[in-house]
Amino acid sequence: MGAFDESGPFGRGRYNENMDPEVPITKWRKESQWFEINRDLVDTIVKDTWYYPKFKEFCRPACHVGEHYFPTMLTIEKPVALANRSLTWVDWSRGGPPPGYNCTYNGRNTSMCYLLARKFAPSALEPLFHIAPKIMRF
Repeated sequence: MGAFDESGPFGRGRYNENMDPEVPITKWRKESQWFEINRDLVDTIVKDTWYYPKFKEFCRPACHVGEHYFPTMLTIEKPVALANRSLTWVDWSRGGPPPGYNCTYNGRNTSMCYLLARKFAPSALEPLFHIAPKIMRF
């Protein structure tokens, strides 16, 4: 899971001071909606009764529990277990929603953008390997 400290309106700007002292602003974090965690981190989240009540009460309306609760709580409880990277890549520098067309690759415009796909049947692996070179142009 990635957990980053963003100073702008979509990071620290969503923090509610009523969360302090359980959730200090210095530990407030943000993450993308797509992440991966191991069993140990799942157990930590499921067993949490200390931080979640603060998020439930004060993480609204601009605060998004899915983007802030997991990375913040895990930054406080298990900081060394976080990989601090995302499963997806998005160029947020343009503002607005994530771009879906006309991406850049090696500094040049391209119509081939990063793609995240999930929940494939095991039987799909071989056909995907077969078509990947043509579709991904490698």
